[in-house]
Amino acid sequence: MQERVGLVLTGGGARAAYQVGVLKAIAELLPRRAHNPFPVICGTSAGALNAATIAVNAQSFRKGVRYLNNIWKNFHADQVYRTDVPGVFNNSMKWFAGLLLSGLGIHRLRQVSLLDNSPLLDLLEDILPCEKIQESIDAGLLHALSVTASGYGSGQSVTFYQGVEQLVPWRRTRRIGVPAKIEIKHLLASSAIPFIFPAALINREYFGDGSMRQIAPISSALHLGADRVLVIGVRQETNGHAPRPVEQAEYPSLAQIGGHVLASIFLDALEADLERLRRINETVRLISPEQRAAASGRSAHLRPVEPLLIAPSQNIGEIAVRHKQHFPLGVRRLLRGIGAWQRSGGDLLSYLLFEQPFTRELIELGYADAMRRRDEIEAFFAGDEQLQAAAPPLGQRLASEG
Repeated sequence: MQERVGLVLTGGGARAAYQVGVLKAIAELLPRRAHNPFPVICGTSAGALNAATIAVNAQSFRKGVRYLNNIWKNFHADQVYRTDVPGVFNNSMKWFAGLLLSGLGIHRLRQVSLLDNSPLLDLLEDILPCEKIQESIDAGLLHALSVTASGYGSGQSVTFYQGVEQLVPWRRTRRIGVPAKIEIKHLLASSAIPFIFPAALINREYFGDGSMRQIAPISSALHLGADRVLVIGVRQETNGHAPRPVEQAEYPSLAQIGGHVLASIFLDALEADLERLRRINETVRLISPEQRAAASGRSAHLRPVEPLLIAPSQNIGEIAVRHKQHFPLGVRRLLRGIGAWQRSGGDLLSYLLFEQPFTRELIELGYADAMRRRDEIEAFFAGDEQLQAAAPPLGQRLASEG
C-alpha cells in the first residue's frame, strides 16, 4: 500500500509567510501537473490558513501555492487587524480596562483583546471558499484536513478535522480530535493569538490559538493516517545550547516578556514533539516487523514515522527588527509603548508584522532554505507513485528546464 504523506504547518502569526516560501520551492521541485502531494494536511494558527488554502486548491498544487504566494507577498497589516489610530487606541483601552475591571471582579467588558481582527474575517470570506474542501475529499485529492484550536472552557487542545468517512475521533490527555465541517470560524479560532486577538465561539465554547496546550503538534497527522510527515517550522534551528548571559541583563520589557510567552506557545512544543518522535522511532526499530505484526491492540500499529523538518536558517525576530518601521503609525505607537521597539522586542514584532517587506523576505528565506535541501525533499517524495505518474517524460523535463 502506498504511503500517505502528511504536511504539518505550525503557528506563528506573520512568521507563517516562511511556510509559503518552502511550499513554493516544493511546488517547483514536483511535476508541473501534480495534484496536492499531501493527502493529510494539518494546520495550526496562521498555519491553518495556509493549510486550508492548499486543501481548497488540491486539484493543482502549484496553483494553490501561487495563490498563497500572491496573498502573502502583498500583505498589509490592515487586512488582518485594525491599524488606524482610533481603532488601535480604542481597542487597547478596552483591553486595559478589561484587565483592570476583571481584577476588581467586574466583568462588564467581554472584549479583552489588544487588537481588533475583524478585517481578517472579511479577508478569509473573500479568499477561502471552504465548501471546496469537501470537493477535494470527494475527488480523492485529500484524505483529511485538520485545524487545531484551544478551548478556554475545557482546557483541551481540540483538533477539528474533515476527511474521509473511515476516520475515527480520538481522545488523549488534554487533546481530542473531532469531525467537523471546516469553516472560517475554525480558522479564526485557531489563529486567535491570546490577549492580542479575541476568542472565537464554536458551538458552546470559546476557542483561542491552537498552539496553546498543543503538546504534540505532529500527532494529529498520525491520527489522520500519515505515514511520513513534512513539518515546516517558523523558528531557526539551533543545537539546543543557548548562550548564557555574561553580564547582568536589564529588566525585561513588556514586549520581551510577551515575545517570550508567545515563543513558548508557538515554537517550543514542536521541538519537543520532534525529539519525542525520533526517540519512539529508535525504540520501534528495536522491535522486529514480525513481532509488531504478531502484537495485539495499539502496539500492532507501531511503525517508524520519519519526519522531515524544514526550518528557518536565520533568526526571524532579528529580521522583524529590520522591518519594524513598516508597521502602520497606530500600531507603531502602541508597540513603542510596551517596549517592542527595542531589539529584545523582535520576537513580538515578528508575530504581528503582516507587511510586504517582511513577508516577502520570509518567503524568499523559506524558498532558499528549501532549495538548499533539494536532495532531501526529492528523496522524501521519491516513492510517491502519483507524483511520478504526473511527471512528463525525461526528455520533455530536460527541455523545459533548459
